[in-house]
Amino acid sequence: MATKSKIYFVMEFVRGGELFARVAKGRLKEDTARRYFQQLISAVGFCHARGVFHRDLKPENLLVDERGDLKVSDFGLSAVADQFHPDGLLHTFCGTPSYVAPEMLARRGYDGAKADIWSCGVILFVLMAGYLPFHDQNLMAMYRKIYRGEFRCPRWFSRDLTSLLNRLLDTNPETRITMAEVMQSRWFQKGFRPVRFYVEDDQLHSLGDRLFEERGSEVRFISAQPMETIVTKLEEIAKMKSFSIRRKDWRVSIEGTREGEKGPLTIGAEIFELTPSLLVLEVKKKAGDKAEYDDFCNKELKPGMEPLVHHQSGSARNVPSDTE
Repeated sequence: MATKSKIYFVMEFVRGGELFARVAKGRLKEDTARRYFQQLISAVGFCHARGVFHRDLKPENLLVDERGDLKVSDFGLSAVADQFHPDGLLHTFCGTPSYVAPEMLARRGYDGAKADIWSCGVILFVLMAGYLPFHDQNLMAMYRKIYRGEFRCPRWFSRDLTSLLNRLLDTNPETRITMAEVMQSRWFQKGFRPVRFYVEDDQLHSLGDRLFEERGSEVRFISAQPMETIVTKLEEIAKMKSFSIRRKDWRVSIEGTREGEKGPLTIGAEIFELTPSLLVLEVKKKAGDKAEYDDFCNKELKPGMEPLVHHQSGSARNVPSDTE
């Protein structure tokens, strides 16, 4: 979905809402908390392996689907590997106060993966205890507790869980437990079933597979060519059919000369800037016979515009013919 200024990716509808809503009712049973934590670590580890660091992990950003499976959301503060400074660290202070790692409070460079692991530790504590490990009405007092690692595990925590939390909430990022070590810990391993992520290339649709898109009477395509080149090509196609063409800024109107039962075919075309280097041409039928419009799109517009379509490296150059 797209507007003139924004593009929206609807990936999945998660019916269960936020994990926070479940914790707000009280602490979870150990097996339930363990299952959520196993899925959280699996998902965050998957992101880290691909150079993505969330930096704002908290129960409000963890969703639960109808099967009870965890979904990590809200990557608005995330960082990728190429954002590291020359020292190999991140330097932007971000996140939610109760969940930030102590090295971020020190206002010096930090490892995004290790900061995420700290946040996972805070989340695990909340799931099991029903409250935050570091809490104070005064923000600076809370930051001091985080920086010093001042927390206490409740007496109902098992020895294995307490040991894991002490390593997750280690204030020294150099000695803090790693993702691999978390997954090998005794508490984590109990009942663990590896999570399968569906990312095989043959299961993903390339961007190039939808560079020509049909929605009812609308056709869109993406081009890296200048606007003038696109408009010139539209004029050439219109002249081949003896259609007239009018232009105003980024809008083009194409009108047929043959009078049908529904009047002459009238087509509107508008060009939008997708990125500084990519444009989107949207073509719509304004008036006239739909069969004539479909014939024009399939026999004239698409073949004529095909050389200007932007294709990803390695993606197929075939234009989809199925109407969605």
